[in-house]
Amino acid sequence: MLPVDIVLGPDWWHAHAGICFDRDFFFHPARRVQDERKMERILYERWGRWGLGEDRERDIPLVGATHLAAGFMLSEMLGCNVEYRQDAPPQVLPGGLEDLKIDEEAAFACDAMRRFERLTEALKSRFGHLAGDVNWGGALNIGMDLRGQDLLMDLLDQPLRAREFLRAIARVLERFAAGVERQTGSSSISVNRNVRHLPRPVFLHSECSHTMISVECYEHALLPIDIAWSRAHRPFGIHYCGADPHRFAASFARIPHLDFLDVGWGGDVAALRRALPDTFLNIRLSPVEIVSQSPEAIRSTIRQKVAQSADPYRTGICCINMDRRVGDQQVAAILESVAELRSELCGQPRPLG
Repeated sequence: MLPVDIVLGPDWWHAHAGICFDRDFFFHPARRVQDERKMERILYERWGRWGLGEDRERDIPLVGATHLAAGFMLSEMLGCNVEYRQDAPPQVLPGGLEDLKIDEEAAFACDAMRRFERLTEALKSRFGHLAGDVNWGGALNIGMDLRGQDLLMDLLDQPLRAREFLRAIARVLERFAAGVERQTGSSSISVNRNVRHLPRPVFLHSECSHTMISVECYEHALLPIDIAWSRAHRPFGIHYCGADPHRFAASFARIPHLDFLDVGWGGDVAALRRALPDTFLNIRLSPVEIVSQSPEAIRSTIRQKVAQSADPYRTGICCINMDRRVGDQQVAAILESVAELRSELCGQPRPLG
Protein backbone atom coordinates (compact mmCIF):
# COMPACT_ATOMS: atom_id res chain seq x y z
CA MET A 1 0.00 0.00 0.00
CA LEU A 2 1.22 3.51 -0.96
CA PRO A 3 4.78 2.90 -2.18
CA VAL A 4 6.88 6.07 -1.98
CA ASP A 5 10.23 7.07 -3.44
CA ILE A 6 12.34 10.14 -4.12
CA VAL A 7 15.00 11.17 -6.62
CA LEU A 8 17.42 13.98 -5.86
CA GLY A 9 18.73 16.12 -8.70
CA PRO A 10 22.34 15.95 -9.91
CA ASP A 11 23.13 19.36 -8.37
CA TRP A 12 22.03 18.00 -4.96
CA TRP A 13 24.33 15.00 -5.31
CA HIS A 14 27.22 17.12 -6.53
CA ALA A 15 26.81 19.72 -3.78
CA HIS A 16 26.15 17.37 -0.86
CA ALA A 17 28.06 14.22 -1.85
CA GLY A 18 30.67 15.38 -4.36
CA ILE A 19 29.41 13.04 -7.08
CA CYS A 20 30.40 14.03 -10.61
CA PHE A 21 28.12 13.13 -13.51
CA ASP A 22 30.73 12.85 -16.22
CA ARG A 23 30.69 10.10 -18.83
CA ASP A 24 32.48 7.67 -16.48
CA PHE A 25 29.59 7.88 -14.00
CA PHE A 26 27.44 6.19 -16.65
CA PHE A 27 29.90 3.95 -18.48
CA HIS A 28 32.93 3.09 -16.29
CA PRO A 29 32.21 -0.28 -14.63
CA ALA A 30 33.88 0.49 -11.30
CA ARG A 31 32.37 3.98 -11.08
CA ARG A 32 28.92 2.58 -11.86
CA VAL A 33 29.08 0.29 -8.86
CA GLN A 34 30.93 2.62 -6.47
CA ASP A 35 28.81 5.70 -7.05
CA GLU A 36 25.50 3.87 -6.79
CA ARG A 37 26.60 2.31 -3.50
CA LYS A 38 27.75 5.73 -2.24
CA MET A 39 24.34 7.19 -3.10
CA GLU A 40 22.62 4.38 -1.22
CA ARG A 41 24.80 5.04 1.84
CA ILE A 42 24.02 8.75 1.84
CA LEU A 43 20.30 8.10 1.51
CA TYR A 44 20.50 5.72 4.45
CA GLU A 45 22.38 8.21 6.63
CA ARG A 46 19.72 10.87 6.08
CA TRP A 47 16.48 8.93 5.68
CA GLY A 48 17.25 5.29 6.43
CA ARG A 49 14.52 5.04 9.06
CA TRP A 50 11.96 5.08 6.22
CA GLY A 51 13.68 2.36 4.20
CA LEU A 52 16.01 4.32 1.95
CA GLY A 53 19.53 3.06 1.38
CA GLU A 54 18.81 -0.63 1.86
CA ASP A 55 21.62 -1.56 -0.58
CA ARG A 56 24.33 0.56 1.10
CA GLU A 57 26.42 -2.51 1.96
CA ARG A 58 26.19 -4.17 -1.45
CA ASP A 59 28.06 -3.83 -4.72
CA ILE A 60 25.39 -4.21 -7.39
CA PRO A 61 26.16 -4.40 -11.15
CA LEU A 62 23.67 -1.70 -12.15
CA VAL A 63 23.78 -1.02 -15.88
CA GLY A 64 22.23 2.45 -15.55
CA ALA A 65 21.72 5.25 -13.07
CA THR A 66 18.94 4.33 -10.64
CA HIS A 67 19.13 7.49 -8.51
CA LEU A 68 18.98 9.96 -11.37
CA ALA A 69 16.38 11.14 -13.88
CA ALA A 70 18.49 11.03 -17.04
CA GLY A 71 17.12 10.02 -20.42
CA PHE A 72 19.84 10.46 -23.06
CA MET A 73 21.08 7.07 -24.23
CA LEU A 74 18.50 6.39 -26.94
CA SER A 75 18.77 9.92 -28.34
CA GLU A 76 22.53 9.44 -28.66
CA MET A 77 22.04 6.05 -30.28
CA LEU A 78 19.83 7.71 -32.90
CA GLY A 79 22.31 10.46 -33.75
CA CYS A 80 22.20 13.24 -31.16
CA ASN A 81 25.33 14.49 -29.47
CA VAL A 82 25.41 14.48 -25.67
CA GLU A 83 27.28 16.80 -23.29
CA TYR A 84 28.22 15.48 -19.84
CA ARG A 85 28.37 17.88 -16.88
CA GLN A 86 29.57 17.66 -13.31
CA ASP A 87 26.33 18.77 -11.65
CA ALA A 88 23.61 18.13 -14.23
CA PRO A 89 22.19 15.21 -16.17
CA PRO A 90 23.64 14.59 -19.64
CA GLN A 91 22.42 17.28 -22.02
CA VAL A 92 21.06 16.04 -25.34
CA LEU A 93 21.89 18.45 -28.16
CA PRO A 94 19.34 18.80 -30.98
CA GLY A 95 19.93 16.29 -33.72
CA GLY A 96 18.94 18.58 -36.60
CA LEU A 97 17.37 15.71 -38.54
CA GLU A 98 16.23 17.04 -41.89
CA ASP A 99 13.73 14.34 -42.81
CA LEU A 100 11.47 11.83 -41.13
CA LYS A 101 13.78 8.84 -41.40
CA ILE A 102 16.04 6.96 -39.00
CA ASP A 103 18.37 4.00 -39.50
CA GLU A 104 17.07 1.49 -36.97
CA GLU A 105 19.93 -0.96 -37.36
CA ALA A 106 22.62 1.72 -37.14
CA ALA A 107 21.34 2.65 -33.68
CA PHE A 108 22.53 -0.74 -32.39
CA ALA A 109 25.95 -0.47 -34.02
CA CYS A 110 26.84 3.06 -32.92
CA ASP A 111 29.56 4.17 -30.50
CA ALA A 112 27.05 4.76 -27.68
CA MET A 113 25.76 1.21 -27.93
CA ARG A 114 29.29 -0.19 -28.04
CA ARG A 115 30.16 1.74 -24.85
CA PHE A 116 27.08 0.28 -23.20
CA GLU A 117 27.96 -3.24 -24.34
CA ARG A 118 31.49 -2.90 -22.98
CA LEU A 119 30.02 -1.77 -19.66
CA THR A 120 27.59 -4.68 -19.43
CA GLU A 121 30.24 -7.21 -20.47
CA ALA A 122 32.64 -5.95 -17.80
CA LEU A 123 29.97 -5.99 -15.08
CA LYS A 124 28.75 -9.43 -16.03
CA SER A 125 32.30 -10.77 -16.11
CA ARG A 126 32.92 -9.52 -12.57
CA PHE A 127 29.54 -10.25 -10.94
CA GLY A 128 28.06 -13.02 -13.05
CA HIS A 129 24.80 -11.14 -13.55
CA LEU A 130 23.38 -7.68 -14.28
CA ALA A 131 20.83 -5.45 -12.54
CA GLY A 132 18.98 -2.21 -13.11
CA ASP A 133 18.12 -0.63 -16.45
CA VAL A 134 18.54 2.48 -18.60
CA ASN A 135 16.04 5.30 -19.08
CA TRP A 136 14.81 4.65 -22.62
CA GLY A 137 12.68 7.77 -22.99
CA GLY A 138 9.65 7.92 -25.23
CA ALA A 139 8.76 8.06 -28.90
CA LEU A 140 7.77 11.73 -29.07
CA ASN A 141 10.48 12.81 -26.61
CA ILE A 142 13.20 11.32 -28.78
CA GLY A 143 11.52 12.39 -32.01
CA MET A 144 11.77 15.98 -30.80
CA ASP A 145 15.40 15.47 -29.77
CA LEU A 146 16.08 14.40 -33.34
CA ARG A 147 13.91 16.82 -35.30
CA GLY A 148 13.10 19.62 -32.85
CA GLN A 149 9.94 21.67 -33.02
CA ASP A 150 9.56 20.83 -36.71
CA LEU A 151 8.12 17.50 -35.59
CA LEU A 152 5.15 19.33 -34.08
CA MET A 153 4.48 20.86 -37.49
CA ASP A 154 4.99 17.47 -39.15
CA LEU A 155 2.21 16.02 -37.00
CA LEU A 156 -0.14 18.55 -38.62
CA ASP A 157 1.31 18.95 -42.12
CA GLN A 158 2.30 15.36 -42.90
CA PRO A 159 0.60 13.24 -40.25
CA LEU A 160 1.06 9.88 -41.97
CA ARG A 161 4.82 10.31 -42.38
CA ALA A 162 5.14 11.66 -38.84
CA ARG A 163 3.26 8.64 -37.50
CA GLU A 164 5.57 6.22 -39.34
CA PHE A 165 8.61 8.14 -38.06
CA LEU A 166 7.40 7.77 -34.47
CA ARG A 167 6.66 4.09 -35.01
CA ALA A 168 10.21 3.56 -36.26
CA ILE A 169 11.57 5.23 -33.11
CA ALA A 170 9.23 3.09 -31.02
CA ARG A 171 10.64 -0.08 -32.58
CA VAL A 172 14.15 0.98 -31.52
CA LEU A 173 12.95 1.79 -28.00
CA GLU A 174 11.13 -1.50 -27.64
CA ARG A 175 14.08 -3.52 -28.91
CA PHE A 176 16.47 -1.77 -26.52
CA ALA A 177 14.25 -1.81 -23.42
CA ALA A 178 13.15 -5.41 -23.92
CA GLY A 179 16.77 -6.44 -24.47
CA VAL A 180 17.85 -4.82 -21.21
CA GLU A 181 14.96 -6.44 -19.34
CA ARG A 182 15.97 -9.86 -20.60
CA GLN A 183 19.42 -9.35 -19.06
CA THR A 184 18.51 -7.59 -15.81
CA GLY A 185 14.86 -8.33 -15.05
CA SER A 186 13.72 -4.69 -15.26
CA SER A 187 13.34 -1.93 -17.83
CA SER A 188 12.04 1.18 -16.08
CA ILE A 189 13.41 1.72 -12.56
CA SER A 190 15.52 4.45 -14.16
CA VAL A 191 12.34 6.09 -15.47
CA ASN A 192 10.62 6.12 -12.06
CA ARG A 193 12.06 4.41 -8.99
CA ASN A 194 8.59 3.73 -7.60
CA VAL A 195 8.12 0.86 -10.05
CA ARG A 196 10.71 -1.12 -8.07
CA HIS A 197 8.16 -1.48 -5.27
CA LEU A 198 5.64 -3.23 -7.53
CA PRO A 199 5.59 -7.02 -7.85
CA ARG A 200 6.45 -7.15 -11.57
CA PRO A 201 8.67 -4.93 -13.78
CA VAL A 202 6.70 -2.16 -15.50
CA PHE A 203 7.32 -1.24 -19.15
CA LEU A 204 7.10 2.53 -18.67
CA HIS A 205 6.81 4.76 -21.75
CA SER A 206 7.91 8.37 -21.14
CA GLU A 207 5.47 10.95 -22.49
CA CYS A 208 6.97 14.14 -21.02
CA SER A 209 6.50 16.08 -24.27
CA HIS A 210 2.84 15.12 -24.76
CA THR A 211 1.85 18.26 -22.90
CA MET A 212 2.86 20.04 -26.15
CA ILE A 213 0.44 18.20 -28.45
CA SER A 214 -3.31 17.95 -28.85
CA VAL A 215 -5.40 14.96 -27.86
CA GLU A 216 -6.16 14.46 -31.55
CA CYS A 217 -2.43 14.25 -32.42
CA TYR A 218 -1.89 11.76 -29.63
CA GLU A 219 -4.75 9.55 -30.74
CA HIS A 220 -3.60 9.57 -34.37
CA ALA A 221 0.16 9.16 -33.97
CA LEU A 222 0.96 7.77 -30.53
CA LEU A 223 -2.03 6.03 -28.98
CA PRO A 224 -1.59 3.07 -31.38
CA ILE A 225 1.93 2.57 -29.97
CA ASP A 226 0.64 2.58 -26.40
CA ILE A 227 -2.17 0.17 -27.28
CA ALA A 228 0.24 -2.26 -28.94
CA TRP A 229 2.74 -2.09 -26.08
CA SER A 230 0.00 -2.56 -23.49
CA ARG A 231 -0.83 -5.87 -25.13
CA ALA A 232 2.78 -7.00 -25.58
CA HIS A 233 4.37 -5.80 -22.33
CA ARG A 234 2.51 -6.25 -19.05
CA PRO A 235 2.47 -4.42 -16.74
CA PHE A 236 2.45 -1.42 -19.10
CA GLY A 237 2.73 2.15 -17.90
CA ILE A 238 2.88 5.76 -19.04
CA HIS A 239 5.19 8.30 -17.46
CA TYR A 240 3.52 11.72 -17.79
CA CYS A 241 5.31 14.43 -15.82
CA GLY A 242 3.43 17.39 -17.32
CA ALA A 243 0.71 19.28 -15.48
CA ASP A 244 -2.20 18.10 -17.63
CA PRO A 245 -2.42 14.30 -17.78
CA HIS A 246 -6.18 14.55 -17.17
CA ARG A 247 -6.49 16.08 -20.64
CA PHE A 248 -5.75 12.61 -22.02
CA ALA A 249 -7.90 10.69 -19.53
CA ALA A 250 -10.47 9.50 -22.08
CA SER A 251 -7.71 8.53 -24.52
CA PHE A 252 -5.77 6.65 -21.85
CA ALA A 253 -8.97 4.79 -21.00
CA ARG A 254 -8.88 3.30 -24.51
CA ILE A 255 -5.59 1.52 -23.79
CA PRO A 256 -6.47 -2.13 -23.07
CA HIS A 257 -4.05 -2.50 -20.17
CA LEU A 258 -2.82 0.74 -18.63
CA ASP A 259 -1.45 -0.70 -15.42
CA PHE A 260 0.56 2.32 -14.22
CA LEU A 261 0.27 6.07 -14.81
CA ASP A 262 2.70 8.69 -13.55
CA VAL A 263 0.47 11.65 -12.68
CA GLY A 264 2.38 14.88 -13.23
CA TRP A 265 2.12 17.63 -10.63
CA GLY A 266 -1.05 19.64 -11.28
CA GLY A 267 -2.87 16.68 -12.77
CA ASP A 268 -6.49 16.15 -11.74
CA VAL A 269 -6.14 12.94 -9.76
CA ALA A 270 -9.87 12.53 -9.16
CA ALA A 271 -10.69 12.86 -12.87
CA LEU A 272 -8.02 10.32 -13.77
CA ARG A 273 -9.32 7.89 -11.16
CA ARG A 274 -12.84 8.15 -12.61
CA ALA A 275 -11.51 7.38 -16.09
CA LEU A 276 -9.00 4.74 -14.95
CA PRO A 277 -10.46 2.88 -11.96
CA ASP A 278 -8.05 -0.07 -12.24
CA THR A 279 -4.84 1.86 -13.00
CA PHE A 280 -2.09 2.41 -10.43
CA LEU A 281 -1.81 6.22 -10.15
CA ASN A 282 1.66 7.33 -9.14
CA ILE A 283 1.26 10.88 -7.84
CA ARG A 284 4.23 13.15 -8.47
CA LEU A 285 4.86 16.02 -6.08
CA SER A 286 6.38 19.23 -7.42
CA PRO A 287 10.18 19.34 -6.94
CA VAL A 288 10.06 23.09 -7.60
CA GLU A 289 7.38 23.96 -5.07
CA ILE A 290 8.57 21.60 -2.35
CA VAL A 291 11.69 23.63 -1.58
CA SER A 292 9.52 26.46 -0.22
CA GLN A 293 6.88 24.31 1.48
CA SER A 294 6.70 23.55 5.18
CA PRO A 295 6.54 19.90 6.32
CA GLU A 296 2.93 20.53 7.34
CA ALA A 297 2.02 21.76 3.85
CA ILE A 298 3.69 18.71 2.29
CA ARG A 299 1.74 16.36 4.55
CA SER A 300 -1.52 18.15 3.73
CA THR A 301 -0.86 17.89 -0.01
CA ILE A 302 -0.11 14.17 0.16
CA ARG A 303 -3.24 13.44 2.18
CA GLN A 304 -5.36 15.43 -0.24
CA LYS A 305 -3.96 13.66 -3.32
CA VAL A 306 -4.25 10.19 -1.81
CA ALA A 307 -7.88 10.92 -0.91
CA GLN A 308 -8.55 12.04 -4.49
CA SER A 309 -7.06 8.80 -5.84
CA ALA A 310 -9.60 6.92 -3.70
CA ASP A 311 -7.69 3.62 -3.66
CA PRO A 312 -4.52 3.40 -1.53
CA TYR A 313 -3.67 0.02 -3.01
CA ARG A 314 -3.49 1.59 -6.47
CA THR A 315 -1.70 4.78 -5.45
CA GLY A 316 1.94 5.77 -5.02
CA ILE A 317 3.77 8.97 -4.10
CA CYS A 318 7.05 10.29 -5.45
CA CYS A 319 9.04 13.48 -5.85
CA ILE A 320 11.63 13.51 -8.62
CA ASN A 321 14.57 15.84 -9.28
CA MET A 322 14.61 17.84 -6.05
CA ASP A 323 17.54 20.23 -6.28
CA ARG A 324 20.22 21.27 -3.80
CA ARG A 325 17.87 23.70 -2.04
CA VAL A 326 15.58 20.99 -0.63
CA GLY A 327 15.97 20.39 3.08
CA ASP A 328 16.24 17.06 4.86
CA GLN A 329 13.07 17.88 6.78
CA GLN A 330 11.10 18.35 3.57
CA VAL A 331 12.17 14.98 2.21
CA ALA A 332 11.43 13.44 5.60
CA ALA A 333 7.93 14.94 5.51
CA ILE A 334 7.18 13.02 2.30
CA LEU A 335 8.33 9.71 3.70
CA GLU A 336 6.87 10.18 7.16
CA SER A 337 3.44 11.29 5.99
CA VAL A 338 3.13 8.24 3.73
CA ALA A 339 4.15 5.98 6.62
CA GLU A 340 1.46 7.60 8.78
CA LEU A 341 -1.16 7.11 6.07
CA ARG A 342 -0.25 3.45 5.67
CA SER A 343 -0.70 2.95 9.39
CA GLU A 344 -4.09 4.66 9.36
CA LEU A 345 -5.35 2.83 6.25
CA CYS A 346 -3.94 -0.63 6.88
CA GLY A 347 -7.29 -1.95 8.05
CA GLN A 348 -9.07 -0.78 4.91
CA PRO A 349 -10.17 -3.77 2.78
CA ARG A 350 -8.37 -4.23 -0.50
CA PRO A 351 -10.65 -3.92 -3.56
CA LEU A 352 -11.26 -7.00 -5.64
CA GLY A 353 -9.77 -7.16 -9.13
